[in-house]
Amino acid sequence: MLTFLKNKVCLAITLLTTLLLVGTIGFRFVANYNWIDSLYMTVITVTTVGYGEVSPLDDTAKLFAVFLILTSLGVIAFSLSVLTEYIISKSNPKLIEYKKIQKMISALEDHVIICGYGRNGKQVAKKLSAHEKPFLIIENKKEIVDKYQSVNLPMLQGNAIDDAILKQAGVYKANCLITALPEDADNLFIVLSARQMNKNLKIISRASKASSYKKLKLAGADNVIMPDTIGGDHMASLVVVPDLIEFLDKISLVGKGSVNVEEVPSEKIISNGEIQSIRDLDIRSRTGCTIIGYKTPQGKYVVNPNADQVIEQGSRVVVLGNAKQIETLNGVYNISLNFD
Repeated sequence: MLTFLKNKVCLAITLLTTLLLVGTIGFRFVANYNWIDSLYMTVITVTTVGYGEVSPLDDTAKLFAVFLILTSLGVIAFSLSVLTEYIISKSNPKLIEYKKIQKMISALEDHVIICGYGRNGKQVAKKLSAHEKPFLIIENKKEIVDKYQSVNLPMLQGNAIDDAILKQAGVYKANCLITALPEDADNLFIVLSARQMNKNLKIISRASKASSYKKLKLAGADNVIMPDTIGGDHMASLVVVPDLIEFLDKISLVGKGSVNVEEVPSEKIISNGEIQSIRDLDIRSRTGCTIIGYKTPQGKYVVNPNADQVIEQGSRVVVLGNAKQIETLNGVYNISLNFD
């Protein structure tokens, strides 16, 4: 909206400048005035102040003056309306907020793009917000954007299947894209477009039907999530192994204030790039946290690795601990935990 208004202001300035040039040149050659008198006549004619002519005008010059007056009425009226609209917009809190959001969107980098702000989209945004991960929501419904958009919940109105909207959302600079639209066909189209635009982008897609899973993977999705399947499996597990599931729920990632499980890049905890083992790190005695998992640079997971496991560059370790222990870990290694 602000961009459109600025374009109108530029147009108004261009029209006023053109009007002055046409008037000045016209009086110079039609009425044979000098350049100063021509400019003076143009200004008093356009503004209709009525100071009087520099010298009497012949019929041709009078017709030119009539043309200039009629033209200037429309240009002046348009310019005044645009100027008034611009002044009001500068003091409008909603437009000021909108301007801040647009500025923040243009500055986003290494962020997550969330397509759709439905039930799943809201859960994703809540989780990312809890971990202070930068994100941008693309939502097609204007009423939802008007209701939820803020600096803390940046939204871009538009259809995510439109390449122009993905570009505006910074798909080339993004770290990850999560498409959580209710229609599998829309998610498939977004995955195809996003993968073509950014080969290194991590793409996570929602799927409603089992038949869509393979199609989304072939289209370029790194992960395909079926919420209904996960929900049903979770409920069944609460019957089969209820205590285990409740325990896992309690250690799930729910925010930095109460998080119990963290994934830490190796670069954050090994000193000066030296190769170290889990025993050398001695995280347990230093922070109280326990390493319960290890991910190799090749992407292979090792559950409950032994103390001799070497921590390689580009790997990740998964640690378990209460909120205080995680805070200690952060202090000991002076790290900012990463959740890519």
